[in-house]
Amino acid sequence: MKIDLHVHSKFSTRPSQWILQKINCPESFTSPQKLYRIAKERGMDMVTISDHNTIDGALEIAHLDDAFVSLEITTYFPEDRCKVHVLALDIDGAAFQDIQKIRTNIFDLVPYLRRNNITHVCAHPLYAVNDRLTMEHFEQLLLLFKNLELNGARDGRPNDLLRLLSKSLTPEDMDRLANRHGIEPDYDEPWVKNLTGGSDDHGALNITRIHTEVKGARDLPEFLQGIAEGRSIPRGEAANPETMAHNLYGIAYQYYKNKFRLDRFVNKDIFLRFVDRFLAAEEPRESNLIDRLQAYWTTRKYMRSGRSNSGRVQDIVRREAARLICDDPRLLKIAKKRVELPKSKGKEWSRFVNGASNKVLKYFADSLLGHLSGGNVFDIFQTVGSAGALYTFMAPYFVAYTLFNQDRRLCREVASAFGCPGHEEEQSRPVKVGHYTDTFFEINGVAKTLQHSVRIARKTGRDLTMITCDPERGQSLPGVRNFQPIGVFDLPEYPEQKIFYPPVLEMVAHAFESEFTHIHAATPGPIGLTALLVSRLFKLPIYGTYHTQIPQYAQQLTGDDQMEELTWKFTIWYYSQMDMVYAPSQATADELVEKGLDPEKVVVYPRGVDTDLFNPAKRNGFLRRYSLPEGINLIYVGRISKEKNLEILAEAYQKVAAQHPKVNLIMVGDGPYLPEMKRKMRDLPCVFTGYLEGEELAACYASSDLFVFPSVTDTFGNVVLEAQASGLPAIVSNCGGPSENVLHGKTGLIVDATTPADFAEAISSLAREPERMETMGRMARQYTENRSFEQAFIKTWEIYQAAS
Repeated sequence: MKIDLHVHSKFSTRPSQWILQKINCPESFTSPQKLYRIAKERGMDMVTISDHNTIDGALEIAHLDDAFVSLEITTYFPEDRCKVHVLALDIDGAAFQDIQKIRTNIFDLVPYLRRNNITHVCAHPLYAVNDRLTMEHFEQLLLLFKNLELNGARDGRPNDLLRLLSKSLTPEDMDRLANRHGIEPDYDEPWVKNLTGGSDDHGALNITRIHTEVKGARDLPEFLQGIAEGRSIPRGEAANPETMAHNLYGIAYQYYKNKFRLDRFVNKDIFLRFVDRFLAAEEPRESNLIDRLQAYWTTRKYMRSGRSNSGRVQDIVRREAARLICDDPRLLKIAKKRVELPKSKGKEWSRFVNGASNKVLKYFADSLLGHLSGGNVFDIFQTVGSAGALYTFMAPYFVAYTLFNQDRRLCREVASAFGCPGHEEEQSRPVKVGHYTDTFFEINGVAKTLQHSVRIARKTGRDLTMITCDPERGQSLPGVRNFQPIGVFDLPEYPEQKIFYPPVLEMVAHAFESEFTHIHAATPGPIGLTALLVSRLFKLPIYGTYHTQIPQYAQQLTGDDQMEELTWKFTIWYYSQMDMVYAPSQATADELVEKGLDPEKVVVYPRGVDTDLFNPAKRNGFLRRYSLPEGINLIYVGRISKEKNLEILAEAYQKVAAQHPKVNLIMVGDGPYLPEMKRKMRDLPCVFTGYLEGEELAACYASSDLFVFPSVTDTFGNVVLEAQASGLPAIVSNCGGPSENVLHGKTGLIVDATTPADFAEAISSLAREPERMETMGRMARQYTENRSFEQAFIKTWEIYQAAS
């Protein structure tokens, strides 16, 4: 005999409390008769309905010979109001009234059920219904209950753990728990647990997903006796977050369908027809000719409508979702009922929601960044407010992933406490970092640092995954998870630097499966915001790195001081969400604190350089290819743009060249200031190499004599360490992080950032004293030998471990 012991006919605040509070609907949404019919069609021998704290739904089918009345009871541990759900099977009205009087205390409820021989089961005992379930509560549940449920709406891990515990508990285990909690089990062999299965279906979409079978049982008494004797067998498969999210969408849709009688329009609208097939309890009626004509015209309307027809989130979602259906042959066939629905409807529905949400996210991201680059402050706030409503559209997935992650955390704790093999305590799990970054494959200091981090992590056995977006790269590399972006925004002033929009739901799913212990955000861009979302959903510590002076760049992009101030507000808000913020230099840390960041959160973290790649031994005459005259080779490496203070460098070099004609300038890099700088340098011994990397860059450094870096906007300046590691003294400005990487008078010179004359004099002074310049170069190399990248990475990892 097969029975699904856990089916609902009424809305409940579990597991979709947030959603149901929003729509505020306590009334029935699926008739008990319909549930009965679906369960019978799916092979159940008998049918019961176990609504929360009511038997109204069950009574509507109680007159049928193969139906019986059950109840899901919400009870509590009295000391802290931790909720527990208990299934009471085959009860009558008198028992229901008694249960209502005592159900608020689990220590009153369970003895009553046992005294009255009511078959009862602890439903989903590893699910924290109101986030208060602890290891101590679970141990007491093991003492109180003989029967435990494998749940069809929950993750497979709790079910697997309950199976394991049902076979591995010992009399000694139960004696230990009884002594600890002062509870004596009032049933035989408490270490032997009986398992049942129920779908816990709230939307009529997954009835019988898990059910209970008692072989040989011919009627309900024999079925219940089989449970008592341990002969019950849970059958079916557990859920995943996609399954739960699909169910939550179904609950909301069925409510609104009933409330607004949407069945009148289902066959007349391609979007509603598609949604109804996935979210309704039963297939819609067959469409007639008028319906099909109406659907044809609504489809044309969706495809013709432009972006400007409505700015309301619900209209944009509906329009983009309908377009997605029309553009996807498989989805269109499903909408037109030309193919059967897939067995795993949750997976296909997830593909649809992911596609639709990506389209809408792209719409809002384009709008927001367009307003930002144009300095349209009012429109920025309007767009942010509208886009915030998009969270509601994706909320079922956020709810599902959060709940499933909570289940897994408790499972790890329980498994560790009972000595299950392969399970360690949550606090002792090895550090596993998901590092989210908006830049990785590009050529810049931040990307270089992150690329080195991946290599060193693999070399030293650290579990680090770099998570990023780039449409031109493969799906993944060792240590890197690259997602295809859903859109891209080009920065007019930075054509080589693009902002990629991440596929948010895909990244959340990846984080869930990866089970990170720590989240790190390299930048506060779109991917960094996704990292913040992941940390909040999964309750993980999050660390941030302030690599780039974004507010200053915003001011230079827009020429608007208000935009700089607005960007500072966002930046401080973002980093205030972090548990710890890594600043690459003390100057940067001081600036963040001055702007309002909590000083307790800020730490200056170690930065290193690849001392094997950047090495004086790489000096090989590389610069001969540029036919420069013999002399001192002055080198700049970095982006060729005004924010690097290159106007100062250009003027300073013109002064130097007038006094020291044998000083050559090598400019390595590219950027928007390149044409103007070429024009200024056209009559001087100056060459522009374009981008160099790897061995070519190392050879260019080592074949030069003196490094200059006038930037005042760099938070660190990797190139300053690279140059010194190559044996070059460095001349840097007195603003920002680069000045902290030079020992003034020993490994280089630190000069006033605002005057070309000071830079010119610093260059000239070393050009006049080549022996002093060589001595500084040797000291620069010695200085960086103690700052290898591997040493810096290990110190950073130790910060993760210390903060765990």
